[in-house]
Amino acid sequence: MKRILLSLLFVAIAATLVAQSDWAQHDRYAANNDSITARPKAVFMGNSITDNWAKFHPEFFKNNDFIGRGISGQVTSQMLCRFHSDVIELRPKIVVIMAGTNDIAQNNGYIAHEHILQNIQSMCELAKQNKIRPVLCSCLPAAAFKWRPEMKPAEDIKRLNEMIKAYAKANKITYIDYHSALVDERGGLPQKYAKDGVHPNLEAYAIMEKILLENL
Repeated sequence: MKRILLSLLFVAIAATLVAQSDWAQHDRYAANNDSITARPKAVFMGNSITDNWAKFHPEFFKNNDFIGRGISGQVTSQMLCRFHSDVIELRPKIVVIMAGTNDIAQNNGYIAHEHILQNIQSMCELAKQNKIRPVLCSCLPAAAFKWRPEMKPAEDIKRLNEMIKAYAKANKITYIDYHSALVDERGGLPQKYAKDGVHPNLEAYAIMEKILLENL
């Protein structure tokens, strides 16, 4: 309960500090959220990988009663900030969270792995408090970020995934391992699955869909 109260306090402070710029991009899905009346099976919270997934293969989402709420470039702090409006208010049975890649890329500045995990934990706790079942996903492999060429993120991603998996196991939360099925010898995402080594194509999404549906 203490962590949840702190999470809510964080959200309130963050919202106040960035009200003019809408740092968390609450407006991105506001109109669409207002139009949803039936309780969906699952909402997918994430970054560009989730965002593109819903765009590239909308039939997968429609046919399975899934709703995508990914926003390109976002870090876990931003996802936590908009978690109420983009997840809780939609009353899904499940929330599928895939987050952390952009934190490792330092899109919003440096953040320790432990604090990335804390943001993910806070989303899970908020979901549970609202009778939503959290499902945690691994970050996809990446050997490099084109927008941060000085970085070599493969080991950082692997370490974060291990932390997410351990948290999921300790708290009896389903963990979806995409990383193991997609990683190559460099610790990255093969070009056949992603031209830029980060953002998956339809072939990669097909693999992810199979893994997800088998474990959801």
